[in-house]
Amino acid sequence: MRPRYGRAIRDYYEELWERLPAELEPPSFDRRLSVLLGEVRAGDRALDLGCGAGEFTAAMARAGAKVVGADVAEAALDRARVRNPEVEFRLVPFDGPLPFEDGSFDLVWSSEVIEHVADTARWLSEVRRVLVPGGRLLLTTPSHGRVRVALGGVERFSEPLGDHLHLYTKRSLRMLLAEFGFGEVQVRAVDGPPLLRTMLVAKAVR
Repeated sequence: MRPRYGRAIRDYYEELWERLPAELEPPSFDRRLSVLLGEVRAGDRALDLGCGAGEFTAAMARAGAKVVGADVAEAALDRARVRNPEVEFRLVPFDGPLPFEDGSFDLVWSSEVIEHVADTARWLSEVRRVLVPGGRLLLTTPSHGRVRVALGGVERFSEPLGDHLHLYTKRSLRMLLAEFGFGEVQVRAVDGPPLLRTMLVAKAVR
C-alpha cells in the first residue's frame, strides 16, 4: 500500500474517533459480548484487535484473560486508557505488521473489523502469526447474504466513500479463513429473520 494512502486512512480513523460521542455504545454490543464471553477463558493471552474504546478488552480482562487492546487510532486508545487504566493498549499500523512476537496469543478477538481492512491477506497472515499453534480466532462482521444485498442494493452496504471495503457471506468468509491455513472453521449468521441475518460470527483455529 502506498504510504500516502496509509496516512490518509489513519487520519480518517483519528478524525472519526475524535468526532464520535464519548458515551456511544458499540452497535449490537450485547450480542457481540455474548459471543466473546462464550469463548474467552481465564488465563488466555488475548488480543482485542480493533479494540476501539476498549469495551470488549475490559470485558476480557474481567473474565480473567491477560489481554492487550490494539487499534489503528490513537484517539480511540486515549478513550480506552482513560476508561480502563489497568488494561494494556497498543497502537498498531493500519498497513503494517503487528508489533507482537510470533505465538503471543491464545485468542484473537476482532469484532466488526475485517470488513474495513484493505489488505486482507496481510492482515490474516499477521493474525495467524501472532497466535500460538492451536490458538483461536474469533471474529464478527456484517452478513451480506444474497437476499439481503438484493433487497437493499449493494450501495447501501458499500458506499463509494464509505469504510466498508469488503462484503462477506458465510461461504466467502469460511473459504477465506480456510485459504489462510485456519482449521476447524465455523461461520454462522445471527440476528434478524432467516435469509436476512445481519451478522456473521466466525471461529477458527490456527
